[in-house]
Amino acid sequence: MTIYYSLTFMLLAAEMATFCILVAPLPYGIRKRFFRFLSESPFIAKLAYGIKISFIFVGVLFVDAFQRMVRVAAEADLAKTSGSGVQDVRSETNFAARRFYAQRNTYLTGFTLFLSLVLTRTFYILLDLIHTQEEYAKLKQDTAKSSRGQVASQDQAKQIEELKKKLAASEEKVKDYNIVKKQAEQNAREYDRLATDFNKINGSVSNKKAD
Repeated sequence: MTIYYSLTFMLLAAEMATFCILVAPLPYGIRKRFFRFLSESPFIAKLAYGIKISFIFVGVLFVDAFQRMVRVAAEADLAKTSGSGVQDVRSETNFAARRFYAQRNTYLTGFTLFLSLVLTRTFYILLDLIHTQEEYAKLKQDTAKSSRGQVASQDQAKQIEELKKKLAASEEKVKDYNIVKKQAEQNAREYDRLATDFNKINGSVSNKKAD
């Protein structure tokens, strides 16, 4: 295996390891810090930029390997249709090796490109999931605060209703007191009038006796 296909295989192995780490059942706190580090770290951003450039070369290798595989398949079909008779064992072995290497390189580069797309999509899906969980937690806290505020407002409403009832009862007592006060004033005036009349009558009787 040449050096660039060896590097492609190492890149594929790194992608597989990264994918296993991403989908591992980690606790929410660890997963949150890990994804925040991956999405906000400048070193990871530079590394991702370099990997994107390497995928361009992997794409070129994929096209080249695919063309070689098609060429080898065409040569195999041509050899079968020509029917040139008995072939040399070395030539058959060489042809089989060429076909194997062409297919291997095609699958290696193809799976590397495909897994890069899957890895990128999985990363952003999990990142969106973490953001959604954070928003849900904030919404849950806000809902709890608002519910506590509603309970407090309900308690205040009950207190206001009780105060209104007490105020109405006090007003009724004040009305009753005013009525009693008016009756007492009327009784006092009536008593004064009767006392005055009584004094007048007693005064006139005493004057007649004196005469």
